[in-house]
Amino acid sequence: MTRPEEQTLKADPFAQLKLLDVQALDARLDLLRHQLKNIPETHELEMLLGSRTDLAGRAGDVRIRVDDLTREQKKADLDVEQVKTRRTRDQDRIDQGLISNPKDLERMQHEMVSLERRISELEDTELDVMEQLETAQHEHTDLLRQVSEIDAKIAALTETRDAKAGDVSVQLTEVTEERAQTASGMPEDLMALYTKLREQKGGVGAAALHRRRCGGCSLEVNAAELGVIAKAPSNEVLRCEECNRILVRTSESGI
Repeated sequence: MTRPEEQTLKADPFAQLKLLDVQALDARLDLLRHQLKNIPETHELEMLLGSRTDLAGRAGDVRIRVDDLTREQKKADLDVEQVKTRRTRDQDRIDQGLISNPKDLERMQHEMVSLERRISELEDTELDVMEQLETAQHEHTDLLRQVSEIDAKIAALTETRDAKAGDVSVQLTEVTEERAQTASGMPEDLMALYTKLREQKGGVGAAALHRRRCGGCSLEVNAAELGVIAKAPSNEVLRCEECNRILVRTSESGI
């Protein structure tokens, strides 16, 4: 299970055992980083923020429609009042007998009929705009209520997420410091090889030979290969023939 052509690296047996401690701490750091990145509340917050953005956008669109309809209603009100004012003025002139010419009187009476019809049409338009405005206002109010409810959920989830993230961040800091202390004084060539293998092997660059198995790939070492390993100098850095990771001998290696 060793690679003879790669066995030129030497390191004190204690340093090799210490490398297993570094590996354990690195695995712990990887797990903590994964936990920090994948806090459940983070995913929920992303979904809620997406929903809020959609609702807020819809509320903004409806707000514009409310403003447009408000202006339209004011115009409709003004149109009705203007025609009613004209009708009142003409009716007063007729009532006061100010129109003496029969043809002028007949023309004005026809015009009064037209004004009544126009007022009816304008009032229908005014009523339609009022109904549309009322509907839009209710929709806007409902959308704002939904945004408010989501904001409350976002606030609560953010607090929970930050609390969890804070706990994980504290652990990350502690383990990072412990890792730095543990790796302090380690042979540079050994650490360089370990770091390279960690990048290549999914975060595991060194593993213990435990009860005749490689802790990296979990494959059992046959008796002949164990004999070769047993005869290798204690300061020789071995590599697993199957997974190529650094293979560290311990008291429980079975050799």
